Amino acid sequence: YEREVPGAFGETMRNRARYLIFFQYIGTRYNGAVKVPPQQLKKKGVQDHLEDAIRKLRPLNPVSLSISSRTDTGVHALSNSAHFDLQRKNDKPPFTEDVLVSALNFHLKTEQISFSFVTLPGSPMPTECLMTSMPVTVPTSRTYVYRIALGIPHYCLLPLTDCDLCWNLHNTELDMGAMREATALLVGTHDFSSFRAINSDLPFKNPVKTLDVVCIQPGNSFVQAHFHRWVSVFLFRQIPFWELTFTGRSFLYKQVRRMTGALVAVGQGRLSVPQLNEILEARDSRAYPQGLVAPAHGLFLTRVEYRQAGEEAELNPSN
Repeated sequence: YEREVPGAFGETMRNRARYLIFFQYIGTRYNGAVKVPPQQLKKKGVQDHLEDAIRKLRPLNPVSLSISSRTDTGVHALSNSAHFDLQRKNDKPPFTEDVLVSALNFHLKTEQISFSFVTLPGSPMPTECLMTSMPVTVPTSRTYVYRIALGIPHYCLLPLTDCDLCWNLHNTELDMGAMREATALLVGTHDFSSFRAINSDLPFKNPVKTLDVVCIQPGNSFVQAHFHRWVSVFLFRQIPFWELTFTGRSFLYKQVRRMTGALVAVGQGRLSVPQLNEILEARDSRAYPQGLVAPAHGLFLTRVEYRQAGEEAELNPSN
């Protein structure tokens, strides 16, 4: 689930600059994307490691990252984003983008976290931002992809590059027709109370969300061209992968994993399409069946999009 990133990029005061960064991580060893309270430091969040890396650059100002998308423990990201201010000592000019990326990645060392892009005010933006220059306001769209591997009774039968990076199911087939019919129920603006997990933010989050895209399509192993597994009597086949894609401005706590689990249950015949619709219409998290939530390790945040400051858009601050 997400928080809106306040403020505009583009302000520079002498040698103080505001950077917009894009970063990726394998979430297996981290306690989610955001900072973990000091009393829970047994397993840090991604933000803890990012801020530690920034502090090693010895800025004058306190280090504080504003992260656009708060992924859960075990969830991965191919493109998350954040912004932070950095003021160098001795009136030195701001770091250039390439120098900053190299320095931060050096200080992350062996962590499964990497800065992929950093931009300064007035610099060209990457294509995933859907804009050409600063300043930026808030993210207007996030895309999540959930990866599923079929016919895999145990994760150890997966290629090493896919372990902990997909949901392995015993099923060799899913009813894709029923699943696609079910995805159509989720597209558009709905009260998704039934698909959010209970947490401390529950009273403060608007459960009405708009999903622009919910679709399912064939996927691939990360090493599809080089890996086969042996089955039956010395026969082999490629592992079938499927990807569920969800795009919207913002999501509720564990909403994507709960929607994925329900859609898979439809594909397995454990839920019917009318039953899924009843769960949606109930608008009550207690209506969601126990034991259906998809595990965190199959989920990826793949894209964060921004709009240019001044562009007309309806933003709901309660989301």
